[in-house]
Amino acid sequence: MTKSFEEFDVYKKGIVLAKLIFEFLNTKTFEKEFGFKDQIKRAVISITNNIAEGSEYNNNKQLIRYLKISKGSCAEVRSMLILSREPGFCSQTEIEESYKISIEISQNLSNFIKYLSTKIKD
Repeated sequence: MTKSFEEFDVYKKGIVLAKLIFEFLNTKTFEKEFGFKDQIKRAVISITNNIAEGSEYNNNKQLIRYLKISKGSCAEVRSMLILSREPGFCSQTEIEESYKISIEISQNLSNFIKYLSTKIKD
């Protein structure tokens, strides 16, 4: 790998998602939901941090491992968005963009994993 993680489109999308999540949580509705806010923040931060960490190994097998963790964190964010809607903390409209981007990131990670898997020598 010669590219830096900052150049990966999926990393850039992860940054956009993190910004959206932090803005989403910065409302009166979530003011006292400390555990919920902490959990979704950790999950969204984990997406980009695992992409970054995995890329530093300069080893496709290691990067794939970290991309899979990132993909799991992406699903966790999506789940937390759904959970925020169910008790009425927010509307579907309020989570729509973040939810859509999280699906895109998950798909991008899957494609990245598939691509890297073809580059691994047995």
